Parts: sequence; C-alpha cells; structure tokens
Amino acid sequence: MARCHISKIKAREIIDNRGTPTVRAYVCVEGDYWGQADVPCGSSTGTHEAKELRDGDLRYGGKGVRKAIRNILDVIYPRLRGMDATRQREIDDAMIDLDGTDDKSNLGANAILGVSLAVARAAAAASRLPLYQHLNADATILPVPQACMINGGIHAGNDLEFQEFCVMPVGADSFAGAVRMLCEIHQKLGEVLAKTFGKGATNAGEDGGYAPPAKSANEAMAVLADAVQKAGYADQVLYGLDVAATHFFQHQSGQYLVEGSKKNRQEMIECLQQLVAEYPAIVSLEDPLHEDEFEGTRNITKALDDIMIIGDDLFTTNIHRLRRGVGEGAGNAVLWKMNQIGSLTEALDVAAYAREHQYAVVVSERSGETEDDILSDITVALNAGVIKTGGMRGSDRGSKYNRFMEIEEELGNKAAYAGRSYKR
Repeated sequence: MARCHISKIKAREIIDNRGTPTVRAYVCVEGDYWGQADVPCGSSTGTHEAKELRDGDLRYGGKGVRKAIRNILDVIYPRLRGMDATRQREIDDAMIDLDGTDDKSNLGANAILGVSLAVARAAAAASRLPLYQHLNADATILPVPQACMINGGIHAGNDLEFQEFCVMPVGADSFAGAVRMLCEIHQKLGEVLAKTFGKGATNAGEDGGYAPPAKSANEAMAVLADAVQKAGYADQVLYGLDVAATHFFQHQSGQYLVEGSKKNRQEMIECLQQLVAEYPAIVSLEDPLHEDEFEGTRNITKALDDIMIIGDDLFTTNIHRLRRGVGEGAGNAVLWKMNQIGSLTEALDVAAYAREHQYAVVVSERSGETEDDILSDITVALNAGVIKTGGMRGSDRGSKYNRFMEIEEELGNKAAYAGRSYKR
C-alpha cells in the first residue's frame, strides 16, 4: 500500500436541495489524491440524533455552517494532518475525542462527518479503487430501492399523517431494471393522481414523491396500488411505509392524532395491522410508534413478525439505542443514516451489530441531499438489501440511482441484485 498521509483539509459552505446550507469537505493525501464529500441534512430529525452545528445568526435564517467550517479548518485539520487516511477508525476516533461530547455538539456532527467521508474517498483515490471496493473487497450486492412515490407528514403540505408511501421493485432482474420500473410507475402515478384529484395533486413533496390531497393512508395506498397495476408491475412490487409516528404523537395525552381521531398505543398498532391486512404487499413499516416507544415497538414487531419493522427515530443509527432495541425485541431492522451518528466508523459499527443480531440494514438518504453520490458506493460496500432513495425527480436523487447503475456495470457478472432476498 502506498503512503497515504493527510496533507491538506479544506471545507466550504454549499446548499442542499432545499436551499439550506451544508458542509462540503475536501481531504488531500500525499499532496496528490483528493476526496470530497457533502453532508446531508434531515428535516424529519429524531431527538436522539447527533447535533449539527449551525451559526444561529441572520444569514440563511440562522442555518449557516460557517462555525462548522471553522472547526474543520482550525481544529480538525491540525489534529489529523499527517495521519494515515487508510486508518479510518483512528481518524474518526480522533475527531470524536476532539469534540468531547456525546452528541458531537461541540465541533458539529456535520463537520466531523464531512471530513470522515472525505477521508474515505481520498484513501480510495490513493488506492486507485472505487470507494465501495476500498471499503469492502467483497462488495457485490445492489440493493432494492425503496422509492418514495407519495409524501405526507412534515415532508408535504397535505393532510396525510404518514410521511412516505414507497414502492420496492423486488421483481426486477437488475438495479437498472428496477430504475426503469420506478420511473414508469412514477409517470403512471402522476396520471392517476391528476385524474383522481386534479392536476395540483402532482406537486412534489420534499422527498421527491407526489404530495396529493389524500386524506388517509388507505386512500394513498389505493391510488398507489392502482398506478402500479396500470404500469403492469403489480406482481413485481412490494410496499414500504414511513409512518414517522413521532410527528403526530401528542406527548401530553400520550395519544396519536391520526386521520381526525386520537389513538392510544394499542389502537395505533391495530390501525397498522388493519392496513397491512388490506394491503398484504406492505412489507415494511418505519417508526410505527414514537421515538421512545420501545415496548410498543416490541409489541408490533411480534404482531407483524413477517414484515420489517424499521427503527429510524427509534435507533438514530446509534449503537447504544440499537442494543436496547435488540435486548427488548423492538423492531427487526435499522434505518441507517450516517449523519444521525456523525462518523463513517460509528455508522459501520451499527450495521455490523445489526447484522450480528439478525436485524436488516436499510440504508437511507436524508430529505436534504446534494448531488453527491457517495451513499451509493457505501450502500454497495455494506451489501445492504434495501436503500430508501426518495422519489424519481431531482438530480439530488437521480445522482444516486445513476451511480448504482454505474457500479452494477463495473461489477459485471459479479453484481447481484437483492430482489426478493432484500431482507438478507
């Protein structure tokens, strides 16, 4: 292995797909090989996520990231200069120690993650390997995309409480084939929505899906299933829902305000059981209860033991919360978002722990993405069976789809599309 010492780190403030500032970090090794990475940002964020550092002044409504940039240049760079970029864990541990907090609120998770990812890319460049092979020489799996077709919740300006209604093209024979199916379903769904609700129903939500004026989860599922049928893929598609229940949970009453009525924990579980019974092709429910409801999540995991019960706000890609979930039998899958924990090494540790305990790993974008396609390489490096990719419009989403198809071509006959084996 050639020398791979960090010689330069730079950073700048850029904007994501919502016009919100974020961090772009650059790392150079041996003066010749550069890696860069953008930090995604969530809008539907869990209480237990690592903390971004924002400026809090008048610029961008207080959301500027100049403080995080200064921390990269003035604090992180002097500490990492000269370190071996191939020693990812040592580098990430050094930044975590520099920060000195449990939630990375000192330097900012956005500062640490940007450098962490750029280090990985710089090391891959120096090794003359694509990032997925640098991270895992046995990377061969192309994941099933869980693509958002209808948005609700805080990601859309409609009356749907549930945040995302997604399709999973498990019947495709390749990732490229899956992309074709998704694009055709998206086009057909636009036609169905315009006919059902009027042309305003084809406006976009924050994750690239449509944001129609549907009033209930059943209504949203009905139009989505109709579009899939009309596109000719009814027997090749499964469905995943992001309930995001934290955002309609009322802490004072301890109840969920959904579709005009209040439901307690058991009633919420029964509501979801009824929805799955009506649409048995639903195979994935994300955050079906609020972010601290471990007992209730255990109950629904037992009640719906043949589908994925995914912890997003519940686990926040945090190994301590995942350990609790495993111990209590809460959920059977973890939503994997690097910026929830703030470094590549910690996120990889969560994926390894999940697999060790038979929890599926569902990689996910954030609502605030850029054109950076690094998540595609990392997903393949994980051999993950599912990735939540957002909708089919916008270069922030399309760049990831396109990179997956490039990787599939690069792997050639070694590439394996997860398909109906997505849980594994």
